[in-house]
Amino acid sequence: MTPHRTIDRWIRENPNKVDLILGIAIWLAFGLSSAFTMSGIVVNGVSQFVPALFLGSAQTLPLIWRRRRPGISAGVIVAAHLVQVGITDVYLPSQIAVPITVYTLAAYAKRWQSIAGIAAGFLGALLVTLKLSMANGFTIEGTLISFVGLGLVVMVAWTFGDLARTRRLAMQTLEDRARRLEIERQQERDLAAADERSHIAREMHDIVAHSLSVIITQADGARYASEHEPEIARATLATIANTGRGSLREMRRLLGVLRNDEEASTRPLPTLADIHDLLDATRKTGLDISYSESGQARRELPAGAELTSYRAIQEALTNVVKHAGPSVQATVRLAWDYRGLNIAITDNGRGAGALGTADAGQGLRGMSERVSLYDGRVEANPVPGGGFHVAVFIPYTED
Repeated sequence: MTPHRTIDRWIRENPNKVDLILGIAIWLAFGLSSAFTMSGIVVNGVSQFVPALFLGSAQTLPLIWRRRRPGISAGVIVAAHLVQVGITDVYLPSQIAVPITVYTLAAYAKRWQSIAGIAAGFLGALLVTLKLSMANGFTIEGTLISFVGLGLVVMVAWTFGDLARTRRLAMQTLEDRARRLEIERQQERDLAAADERSHIAREMHDIVAHSLSVIITQADGARYASEHEPEIARATLATIANTGRGSLREMRRLLGVLRNDEEASTRPLPTLADIHDLLDATRKTGLDISYSESGQARRELPAGAELTSYRAIQEALTNVVKHAGPSVQATVRLAWDYRGLNIAITDNGRGAGALGTADAGQGLRGMSERVSLYDGRVEANPVPGGGFHVAVFIPYTED
């Protein structure tokens, strides 16, 4: 961060310290100067140094509280200036506090205090002008010029303060709006994640329910076959054991996934064998899709993992159709290796534009939710030169 930005940030984050420094600096520069200005004036044999010191201090030191207590600070400063008008006809350096006070009231005080500040400024300009006119014999033109000049200073200070108030309120409005939008976006992300978990839970329920149905059926068959055909019974028990282990794996992933109390679907869930049907259905939308598969599976993936693979491809192709633009070509590649299944979906569409939309972003988050249940990973990135690439890896699940 550059030095001037650092200073600006510190000033905005520490207004009380800034006012303290400003008030003391103005008192040192102008409050004490007022005392020295009056030190050469003697009234009834008494030097006016000490009265001027108190007067200059009363006119400048309250600026330390100009933003914390703008009304009280301005009241003390106005009273000190009224005393000055009553006891002397000399301009004092400490009167620099007048435009600062008018600015402060317009920028930070209540609206009625802002109006009262500019009114007090004009009244003070009028009183000072009349006092000096009577003391020094000003002409009408000189008196008018003096009043206009002092009034112009008050008006300029109030105008700048009012502009600062308007800008500050506008910035607060924008910050509040940005904060609300961030909260709404977080709520939308949470709702999308909860909805996706609900879908995952329902689909997992179907898988586990199917596995338990197979176990029950096989167990009944093994019980009857054990008396007459022991070989068939042993094979059936092996099937029960394999199915049970697979169900256990699914149940471990199901734990912690929240679901709504809705009816579980009884329709068959898609697997990797249904990928071609998905591609054919997607091609009917006009999307040109090329498909390739390489490698050999070392072992079968669990039914839930195959479902997750299918859904990942489905989501990626859906984003291509919705967001990549017209005349797009997509490539779907499945590659088996010793670790698991690698899926790659690439298109030559609008690239990051697909990910930049809210629904596409939620779809990718939902995809990550699904894949993470199987210790997999998802990578989604724009392709240099145009297009988008989604890579999904699902490892083999060990017993």
